[in-house]
Amino acid sequence: MVVRRIELRDFRNYPRAELTLSDGLTVVHGPNGAGKTNLLEAIYFSLTARSCRTSNERELVRSGEAVTRVVTEVVGDDGSHTLEVGFSPGEKEKLVKVDGAPLERGGAPPPRPLVCVFLPDRLELVKGAPASRRSHLDQVVAALWPARAETRSAYSRALAQRNALVARVRGGASRADLLEQWDAELARHGAQLMADRARAIASIAPAFAERAADLGLPDPVELRYVPRSKASDAAGLRAELNERRAADLERGFTTHGPHRDDLALLHGGRPLRTLGSQGQQRVGLLALLFAERDVLGARGRPPLMLLDDVMSELDATRRERLADLVRAGGQALITTTDVDHVPGAAGDDVTLAAVLDGTLSAGAAAPA
Repeated sequence: MVVRRIELRDFRNYPRAELTLSDGLTVVHGPNGAGKTNLLEAIYFSLTARSCRTSNERELVRSGEAVTRVVTEVVGDDGSHTLEVGFSPGEKEKLVKVDGAPLERGGAPPPRPLVCVFLPDRLELVKGAPASRRSHLDQVVAALWPARAETRSAYSRALAQRNALVARVRGGASRADLLEQWDAELARHGAQLMADRARAIASIAPAFAERAADLGLPDPVELRYVPRSKASDAAGLRAELNERRAADLERGFTTHGPHRDDLALLHGGRPLRTLGSQGQQRVGLLALLFAERDVLGARGRPPLMLLDDVMSELDATRRERLADLVRAGGQALITTTDVDHVPGAAGDDVTLAAVLDGTLSAGAAAPA
């Protein structure tokens, strides 16, 4: 499934805009501040109904306007579908429509391509706190095995219930033995969650090593799942929770389990998070995203790659290597300040669009 066309209304700095994407590579270029990243964000928003940049979605609505709307046409084996996401800061819920009909809350997911995004700020995935890496890993699990997406949600619900009970026991409002039930529930979902995460890393790790080498990291790399628990099954995790119950009651929350896991990206045996340079971290993140594309593509579900300002800090050799990877399969959109920074952008199979002050135009020349 690919994105054929996107239409924006009052999104960020765009009053109105429309873009037709290539089945392969689309390059959007223009000066800093013109709206390139906003366009990329709009595509992500249209496919996921959330922003890839901010948790304050009021920022998405153009200044002075009350509502934003993004409409996307996607094409798959079953034909074309139109996805529409509307958002007004005064409303509790976004309005999501599929082929003109409102999407019911909790209903079947809309027909849409998977989407993978690179933003300079996403380097936090490599060098930031473990929570972002856990979240990313769980999204990969859901993309690889959609039926497993519920495991993370079930674990989160059980964790919230256990934490609430821990707080009540700590405050003298409940009995400690009642934690047995939630220990069992948390361990059951937690063991499955750890197994899913380990399986996903095992699937991606070989491609990660290959893509890191393609992009010029000089030393061997490794992608490693780092679970907090040493347990191999639910019984073992339940025993660990029981052993740490006194510490949990003292601190007032669950201190052990998959919600404390991490994902390690190693370069030459050293963590990229703390010992890698900014350039190495950037290449490591790109290698991870393209490795995920490889694995998903092998299953017939290559994601749309949204790559923002991806070429600016790469040397000419790495730009060529990255361009080769982009063209290796699937659909991609790259933003850049200079078309010359994207090798092969002048090809007949590449769609070019220029942006200036929230105005889009087709072709190589920026609008005056």
